[in-house]
Amino acid sequence: MKQKNVLRNAYFKNYRQKMMMITAMLILICLTAGISLSHGSMEIGFRAVWSMLWQICTEGYTDEDPRQTIIMVLRLPRVVMGALAGFGLGVAGAVFQGVLRNPLASPTTLGVSAAAGLGAALALIFNIGFAGKNFLVVGNAFVFSMIPAMVIFSIARFRQATPEMMILSGIGMFYIFGAVTSILEFLAAQDALKAMVVWLMGSLGRAKWGEIMITAIVLGISTPLVIWRSWDLNLMSLGDDAAKSLGTNPDRSRLILMAIASLITATVICFTGMIGFIGLVSPHICRMFIGADNRMLVPVSGVFGAAFLIASDLVSRTIISPVIIPVGIITSCVGGPLFLYLIMTKKKQYW
Repeated sequence: MKQKNVLRNAYFKNYRQKMMMITAMLILICLTAGISLSHGSMEIGFRAVWSMLWQICTEGYTDEDPRQTIIMVLRLPRVVMGALAGFGLGVAGAVFQGVLRNPLASPTTLGVSAAAGLGAALALIFNIGFAGKNFLVVGNAFVFSMIPAMVIFSIARFRQATPEMMILSGIGMFYIFGAVTSILEFLAAQDALKAMVVWLMGSLGRAKWGEIMITAIVLGISTPLVIWRSWDLNLMSLGDDAAKSLGTNPDRSRLILMAIASLITATVICFTGMIGFIGLVSPHICRMFIGADNRMLVPVSGVFGAAFLIASDLVSRTIISPVIIPVGIITSCVGGPLFLYLIMTKKKQYW
């Protein structure tokens, strides 16, 4: 009985620590968002920002106050899209790594980002696409980003591919799409090449409220489904045979979770461009602190990704103001050394 109480107390202590970490990250998101909204070419006080947001929520938006216009039109869409994009990429990365049981799995290494880049390149250079003029780049990026997912699904369905084969297939498609995109860059005119390079670097400056709403709806539907299936992720980490013996169909769960993660990634990338690193490293960093239980790891990876992308966008707008650096550059420059430091200082193995 005493040992049972000790185990129960240890479990609840660990659970409280995880909930405290999530709460701390949510507070960090609010603080970072407030700082991001207050800094720019026109400085607005931190308290004034939250006061105006409250006023807009209660009394409505008016364009008579230029500060409200700056917040609602220029800064708030970037912050909200940054939170949604970072959350989506973090969740998708955790799902890919859990499904494939591979620490290298991410939207980038599976070829999803490279395929989206090729679709955007075709739209920007040759004006060829699957949607109308206003949604030419977005439509192309979304359609092409689903191609690697469909190829991997087909390999898994008809060739009974192992997780190792699936990630190797993704890496192969990453290089194929990257090579074609490089050819298009070589042939592109100067203006089209510049637009293409900026899109490939990733940016939150194109965020609009309609796009934000679409992203929020996709995440609002997909994230609960992933969390609901997170126990299957835990079982699949034991191997397919063990998962089957515990009552889970790993093949079906793998396809469902891969489809959801691919949809999240495609939705985010088509609106923001190729923002790398977050989907790969966010789950690793969170796994170091909260463990490998996907019931907690998936949402925490998303929250961490949101906080990290908002902070990166703040740095990209202010480090050499008024010039705005593409946020994808900042995520790699800041996140890469941070990740290496954490790996070198942590002796415990998480895979």
